[in-house]
Amino acid sequence: MELSELYGNRFSAADRARKVRIWAALWDHVFSRWVRPDDTVLDLGAGYCEFINSAAARRRIAVDLNPDTARLAAPGVEVHTASAADLAFLQDGEVDVVFTSNFLEHMPSKDVVTRVVNGAHRVLKPGGLLIVMGPNIRFLADVYWDYYDHHVPLSDRSICELLAMCGFEIRRVEPRFLPYTVKSRLPQWEWIVRAYLALRPFSSRLFGRQFLVTASKR
Repeated sequence: MELSELYGNRFSAADRARKVRIWAALWDHVFSRWVRPDDTVLDLGAGYCEFINSAAARRRIAVDLNPDTARLAAPGVEVHTASAADLAFLQDGEVDVVFTSNFLEHMPSKDVVTRVVNGAHRVLKPGGLLIVMGPNIRFLADVYWDYYDHHVPLSDRSICELLAMCGFEIRRVEPRFLPYTVKSRLPQWEWIVRAYLALRPFSSRLFGRQFLVTASKR
């Protein structure tokens, strides 16, 4: 599958600009609490680099098979055009935080999802944190398969079960975190996004369709 063409057709320039603003807000309100300035952060399935470009960390690493990732990465971000299931370029325990968003459901099978999670476990330092976001099929069974490249149905519960099997200790579980997609008819002005985040968990209970799970390496 040609990833550059697929996502180029899926997300317009306006969609991509909106995602940049949303991720800047998400970094400020949510993810900055889990990343220290001297950390090494790895973004698996970095896509257009919205998260990793927003992150404030000593070392930032993006992994994605999409050739557009390298073009859109901010200065200082290391980009590896590689499979997230093969992190051979990283040493054991080299990373403080592994992040992945809306990515694992795109893997071709649960076996590959397991390989990705085991790889994240290997490169994390003891006590290092894995942050996983994704569409929660428990709340999206009607539209989950509308994206051609969704292959694996996942929920907050199945992700937690997998992480425990792979040697992680679950730290935080939010079955409802964010709305499903930026391709929504609802207004997505920056002040609305920041208000949504400021009003959590109330707003998430009303509109959240994606899970957020954090887990640490034992």
